[in-house]
Amino acid sequence: MQNNVLILDFGSQYTQLIARRVRELNIYCEIHPFNKIPDNVETFKAVILSGSPFSVRNEDAPHPDLSKIRGKVPLLAVCYGAQYLAHFHGGKVEPSQTREYGRANLSIIKDKEMLFDAITENSQVWMSHSDTIKELPENGVRLASTHDVLNAAYRIDGEETFAIQFHPEVYHSTDGKQLLENFLVKISGVEQEWTPEAFVDMTVDELREKVGDDKVVLGLSGGVDSTVAAVLLHKAIGKNLYCIFVNNGLLRKNEFDSVLDQYKDMGLNVKGVDSSARFLDALAGKSDPEEKRKTIGRVFIEVFDDEAHLLKDVKFLAQGTIYPDVIESISVNGPSATIKSHHNVGGLPDFMKLKVVEPLRMLFKDEVRRVGAEMGIDPELLGRHPFPGPGLAIRILGDITPEKVRVLQEVDHIFIQGLKDWMLYDKVWQAGAILLPVNSVGVMGDERTYEKVVALRAVESTDGMTADWVNLPYDFLQKISNTIINRVKGVNRVVYDISSKPPATIEWE
Repeated sequence: MQNNVLILDFGSQYTQLIARRVRELNIYCEIHPFNKIPDNVETFKAVILSGSPFSVRNEDAPHPDLSKIRGKVPLLAVCYGAQYLAHFHGGKVEPSQTREYGRANLSIIKDKEMLFDAITENSQVWMSHSDTIKELPENGVRLASTHDVLNAAYRIDGEETFAIQFHPEVYHSTDGKQLLENFLVKISGVEQEWTPEAFVDMTVDELREKVGDDKVVLGLSGGVDSTVAAVLLHKAIGKNLYCIFVNNGLLRKNEFDSVLDQYKDMGLNVKGVDSSARFLDALAGKSDPEEKRKTIGRVFIEVFDDEAHLLKDVKFLAQGTIYPDVIESISVNGPSATIKSHHNVGGLPDFMKLKVVEPLRMLFKDEVRRVGAEMGIDPELLGRHPFPGPGLAIRILGDITPEKVRVLQEVDHIFIQGLKDWMLYDKVWQAGAILLPVNSVGVMGDERTYEKVVALRAVESTDGMTADWVNLPYDFLQKISNTIINRVKGVNRVVYDISSKPPATIEWE
């Protein structure tokens, strides 16, 4: 399965989406920066060039050497990639005189071309570029046009090189998945063997070879990633896996006990460590979001290190790192500007002296869930919403106190339980409540109140990269609002967050 498809990243916001679409075809792929082409590129069965925010006409535009790929490995160039092949190989790229962004339809498709097999004229595609290809490169053969874009797709005669000026990976390109399948399966001959079952078998064998008889310690969070990582490791090394679940005092209501109960039936060796007081003491008086995150990360490592030292001869630390984290760390522009830090990103402090094992590092979130289902993990656990590592600390704006944590836990519990009772939980990707540093005037009975405001947040997404707010029913929101205000002392106003990502992030801090 290795070295099936290479995706060269030119900095497009859609690059991860290309990889996700390829994986949906049960084909393994990897993303590498355009300026770090693997030495063994000839072992890949196909190569895809991504789009880019750059113009090929700019002096600082990405300019990779494709001599080891062109004519030797089947190549599909998307958007910037298509313009790159034209601009530097005898064609002409100029600024577009008409708007080429958004939906378009293929008005002409060349007959009997494998790339467009089973795709008909008028098929909708998604354009996103300010430059356009005016003249095809040497030996270029036009394959498709739209009303405004003459050279919407072309191939290079004499080699398996194809180029398109639209984005097949986005939902708006209705036959985009078919086009990718045509290129990868029918043209490149890539086998569709990237399945959850195959991944489990391959990973278990690799873990056994890497770890041997050594012991591994894993920090469980109760979330999907760490749980699937734990079960994979358990299949590989059994009793040599030691799991630690740390209560940082910032979990959801009753979550520490309920998660431990869930793990009891899974055969895992799990130790629960209640360090609530230690975390809350360290957070006292801290209100800056980044300072709170770093404090939680530092204390987590201290607690985890204390517990790991109680175990003898542990050689490895397991982490639930997934592929988006890996891609971010090797992106074209290097790690992105710090939006937020997290305690399990960035490696281990030197004093821990453990080797890292990351069984999920090549999987996207939806693939992690499918692998978990393949191993028989409870669907309820696999369907859990993502929850931030720092917990409720970043959903309490401002400083943290035990009373604020209590209030937010109660609000959050009412909201999440309400989603489950109304059969809405599985329709939402992530939901939670935020305690605002704002008091508002209210009236309860005949008395004036001056109490806290809470915001409810529910979003739909596939991987958290982008997200839209969920249009929850008004009668549901009315019911939840009334319940919160009536039952949670200290709250007299509830608002609903209708911001999408971007520009807003999913969490408020």
